[in-house]
Amino acid sequence: MAASLGASFVQSRLDYANSIMYGISASNMHKLQSAQNSLTCVVLPSLRHLSASERLSYLHWLPSNYRIQFKIATLTYKTLATCQPSYLYSLLQVYHPSRALHSSTQQLLHVPYMSTDFGRRAFSYSSPATWNSLPISIKNCSSLYSFKRHLKSYFIAQVTNN
Repeated sequence: MAASLGASFVQSRLDYANSIMYGISASNMHKLQSAQNSLTCVVLPSLRHLSASERLSYLHWLPSNYRIQFKIATLTYKTLATCQPSYLYSLLQVYHPSRALHSSTQQLLHVPYMSTDFGRRAFSYSSPATWNSLPISIKNCSSLYSFKRHLKSYFIAQVTNN
């Protein structure tokens, strides 16, 4: 009980505003991932012999970089589905090619040009970039619950393939 309570407290702190860490350097992402790996040791003390990725898999937790993408993709789905909040919805533009292309059926968003790494961390860039990388089957989910379930399964498959 204490371990799960501690895990939920620490995990919520790791997730707090982590979407602004989209696209940060590998060394900084490593620090966040190390904190999450340490948390798995606290939650699963009897499974310390397993690797960090195996403990994450056992707990059904995504690694930090995928958690960030999950959070951005979920926020994008909610924004597109409800057109709310308007300040975020205004940052998203549906991609309309000038002629008939195969990509016109992929529900893509326009990714604005950003010349700096700092600019690529903005929602107006990270949201379309993350959304466009998802398969169409996930984008077409009919409910938020279904979207999250399929998205997490997709990211877990990505983790195991890497």
